[in-house]
Amino acid sequence: MIDLSQIPTAEPIMETIASVEAFEKTPLAEQFPYTDSYNLIKDSASRFGDDAALEFLLQGLPDEPATTVSFAELGQQVTRTANLLHELGVGENDAVSIILPILPQTHFAIWGAQAAGISNPINPMLEAEHIAEIISAAEAKVVICLAQSEHSDINEKVRDAIAQCASVTALLEVNIPGLCTAGSQDYDNDQVSIQDFDTAIAPMRADTLDSGRSFSAGQKAAYFHTGGTTGRPKLAQLTHGNMAFLGQLMQIYTAHMERHTVLCGLPLFHIYGCIIQGVAAFAVGYRIVLMTPAGFRSPRAMMNFWKHVERFQVKQFSAVPTVLMALADIPVGDADISSLTNINSGAAPLSLPFEHSFEKNFNVAVGNGYGMTETTALISRAPLYQPPGSVGMRVPYSQIRIAHVDGTTVTKYCPLGESGVILVKGPQVFEGYKSELDNASAWIEDGWFNTGDIGYMDAQGFLYLSGRAKDLIIRSGHNIDPELIEEPLNAHPKVVTSIAIGLPDPYAGELPMAYVVKVANSSLSEQDLIDHCAETMSERAAIPKRIEFIDAMPLTAVGKIFRPTLRQKISEQVIRELLTKEDIVADVSSDLEKKRGLVLRIDVTDKTKIDAVNKLVEGYIFTSEVS
Repeated sequence: MIDLSQIPTAEPIMETIASVEAFEKTPLAEQFPYTDSYNLIKDSASRFGDDAALEFLLQGLPDEPATTVSFAELGQQVTRTANLLHELGVGENDAVSIILPILPQTHFAIWGAQAAGISNPINPMLEAEHIAEIISAAEAKVVICLAQSEHSDINEKVRDAIAQCASVTALLEVNIPGLCTAGSQDYDNDQVSIQDFDTAIAPMRADTLDSGRSFSAGQKAAYFHTGGTTGRPKLAQLTHGNMAFLGQLMQIYTAHMERHTVLCGLPLFHIYGCIIQGVAAFAVGYRIVLMTPAGFRSPRAMMNFWKHVERFQVKQFSAVPTVLMALADIPVGDADISSLTNINSGAAPLSLPFEHSFEKNFNVAVGNGYGMTETTALISRAPLYQPPGSVGMRVPYSQIRIAHVDGTTVTKYCPLGESGVILVKGPQVFEGYKSELDNASAWIEDGWFNTGDIGYMDAQGFLYLSGRAKDLIIRSGHNIDPELIEEPLNAHPKVVTSIAIGLPDPYAGELPMAYVVKVANSSLSEQDLIDHCAETMSERAAIPKRIEFIDAMPLTAVGKIFRPTLRQKISEQVIRELLTKEDIVADVSSDLEKKRGLVLRIDVTDKTKIDAVNKLVEGYIFTSEVS
């Protein structure tokens, strides 16, 4: 077990697979004694006391006063929240749905809900119908949301949603001065009581849980929404052991560092924002700057981003590629950002040429890890030295295998350097989906979780991604199930069939689009179908940005639609359109390679324009070869 009193250590503890294997010789239970998020947070409250755990900026102005929450206060507010929820009838098997932006109270709610029962963070940007589906799937007893605000429709959507949810008995509203409208309007629902969150937790005990609950690693801690079709949201069940493992693991990964400040602009309903910049950051003792309720989506906060780095002496932050693309266009000006040394990019692929350009321009190291909701945010992480193109190496006590699979059966394990489906086991892997229907294809023989991603390993233990076996569209780190798009399209009377895929985009990585076979001689237009989706889809982010009509879908030898051919087709088309717009003549072709995945080859007629073309395509996540 690492001696926390000896932090910082002289050198990083796990930089090679050999050092990971040496670390694993100590049994997990001895190395990591905590089995739950609550006691891990209480330990940090005891160790770090009055030090700042959270700094909250409401507007994102460079000189606005910050609201500070100490580690001791964090532990107290989490405990108070848990005790209020216990008083409201929440037991260890009851869920609490949390629909909040980035606020200190969001942390109180998430970790307090886990101390009382099961937390269920929900994306507040979803429509009311979708929120209701998730609350119902979680069978939540209590809902916590933002109070009424002129700047947000969260409250209205949640009130509409819980009217459809028989399980909900109480609504707790978070009132933020300057953001929310004072007071709460009446709610015509006898089944649901409404209380102000801060007022309700204030008189609760702050030092111990009234429930007297004892925790174990196998108890459910959270339900995270990971997609799913209309009417049947897919909820991943994470355990207290998952949470505690990641928190204590981060203590190891950062043991060579002094405690410092990290900036959080990622939403807390997202696994990375919640875990890595939540319980894991608390366990390490970081000061976390919450950059406005909207985080990276706040235009004002983003324009002042480099000033925030200077003001709070931010050393690290984590972001999705779209945020880095936006920051690349924001001048540093006279801000001193010398404190910033590391950026973690995740949730979606990052273009390697863009990464190198960003590192050079801002004098920072960009690390690429790999994980997903189902693995509590981590499968592999980047050590100080990371080979170009890799996503790091496995975390301790876990295993990664590369295999060819047929359904839930392994047909072949791949040697080093050969691509296959990425399978994973370990203490960070979730318990399974809440619905058994979703579990049927998730697990491979002998308990391996099928990530649905394609990759390969090298001899040093580094993992490389080369594609996706599953069909998710990843828009700015947000997973979109193609069926959300295909269901309403296929229901249109003039549509024969449709397939939704990711439209390559240099900013978002992918945007939703669809190929459609329409009824013969139909006058159906692209805008007709986009309007149809806008009227019928509950997830705004999934509304397709583009519809392409096609005479017939490409099929495999066994008659299944072959999506990779469609991805090739649209990728070539997007690049041709881009070059035409810039009056550049070139031949564009593509291949699906085993290691690198989709590779675009661009043969430029005027060779003096090769550099310009490289600059044009550097943001796209596929590999481009320009000649």
